[in-house]
Amino acid sequence: MTPVTAQPKAGVLVLAATPIGDPSDAAPRLAREILGADVVAAEDTRRLRRLCADLGVSPAGSVLSYHEHNEAARTPELVERLRAGERVVVVTDAGMPSVSDPGYRLVDAAVAAGIRVTCVPGPSAVLMALAVSGLPVDRFCFEGFLPRKGGERARTLAALADERRTMVFFEAPHRIEVSLRAMAEAWGPDRRAAVCRELTKTYEEVRRGGVGELAEWAAAGVRGEITVVVAGATPRVTSVEEALPAIRERVTAGERLKDVCADVAATTGLSKKSLYDGYLAER
Repeated sequence: MTPVTAQPKAGVLVLAATPIGDPSDAAPRLAREILGADVVAAEDTRRLRRLCADLGVSPAGSVLSYHEHNEAARTPELVERLRAGERVVVVTDAGMPSVSDPGYRLVDAAVAAGIRVTCVPGPSAVLMALAVSGLPVDRFCFEGFLPRKGGERARTLAALADERRTMVFFEAPHRIEVSLRAMAEAWGPDRRAAVCRELTKTYEEVRRGGVGELAEWAAAGVRGEITVVVAGATPRVTSVEEALPAIRERVTAGERLKDVCADVAATTGLSKKSLYDGYLAER
């Protein structure tokens, strides 16, 4: 009989979130995953060394660079190592791999190959910025970086003009003023926003205001890692009938009818009295 050769058990791909600023925010499991990895694929191997020094660990397996310039070429190699049963841990400079960072190609290829994918949870600039922004967080969307070219940026913002959810963007410090001015042009200077800078770091700062006002502030120069949170579009209401469902909801939640009607009138241009009378007529 021909001997049957046992096939190696498939490995595991681990997306390991790293601190976005303060090293002490690292999940305890991060150190264990780095220690137990057969391969650590790092966006920047120098930053990995600094992180390991902060965590007091040293990778036992091999360390490979895995960044936007070699991601496509290196992914097949990592998939083969996963097929061979190895545990591959991906770390990026900050935050969760594959979210505006290298990693998506490898996840896609690993899933296609039937390989298990898991992650080490950790700090998130998106969620932290949302939490401290002071803007609605019940529904939101992440838009990543805006296009660098003016025309493409304008088209992207125009397409988001009616987006009702709170929006989260990443931006580079040397482009933040331009991006805020483009938002003011596309959505009006009073659209509420928060610019969150150097989250979890020594000089953490959150600036809140209209996008036009924030653009003026950014003109003096901004440094550090930046996350921008912008309020969604206000629903367009053109009649008392369209406004009444929202008024009922707010009054049911405990707000005074008089205050709600005044607020809705201010944002829609409808008559406060007609809104008030329309609400009472429905009861």
